[in-house]
Amino acid sequence: MLLALDTATRQASVALYDERGVRAETSWYSTDNQTVELMPRVTEMLAQQGIEPGALRGVAVAIGPGSFTGLRIGLSVAKGLAVGRGLPVLGVPTLDALAQSLIGQRMPVRAVMEIGRGRYAVADYRVGRDQWHRASKDRLLPMAELAEGIRERTLFAGELGPAAREAVQRALGANAVLMSPAAQLRRAGYLAELAWQRLLRGERDDPVSLAPLYLHTEPIAQTAET
Repeated sequence: MLLALDTATRQASVALYDERGVRAETSWYSTDNQTVELMPRVTEMLAQQGIEPGALRGVAVAIGPGSFTGLRIGLSVAKGLAVGRGLPVLGVPTLDALAQSLIGQRMPVRAVMEIGRGRYAVADYRVGRDQWHRASKDRLLPMAELAEGIRERTLFAGELGPAAREAVQRALGANAVLMSPAAQLRRAGYLAELAWQRLLRGERDDPVSLAPLYLHTEPIAQTAET
């Protein structure tokens, strides 16, 4: 049994996953209390499924992009469980988990996640053999540039509020394929799916060196005075 934790933003999610797929999952909007919310959610889910913590085979966690505080909370809990129980810990990029929700689609995907102050974390993916292949690095874009570089019909995965949806639709027209608001929910089940594949390959991350992935705005160059 694999436990997956996603606290990359206020939209948090926890899932249990095994060889049959998602066994249990819960998602909620946190009011900046993930520190006190996360472990009770995990404990409740394990109890509801009749699963003892000793039955866990690994812990997966979203490593970012995301909020500074949220990522640190998720990683802290995941590392604590992994080290305390001798379990593998597996970090999964947040945008990869978003793209995983659209596996099986044939058109390109742009994964988008709002991370505050009008900024969005974005990455592009193209279909491969039963998996997505990254077509770009993670990057930060303002809302006005969410359609940047798109020249063909593209699926948008992830968090797009009404204003962002309108901006993308206006910029791309028919080339923007937008999911319903309900389908935009970031789910730990997809994160778990990616981590489970790694676990079966015998992979694991070093709990000491595993670190959050933060995106930063490029600094504006200043002209030196003469």
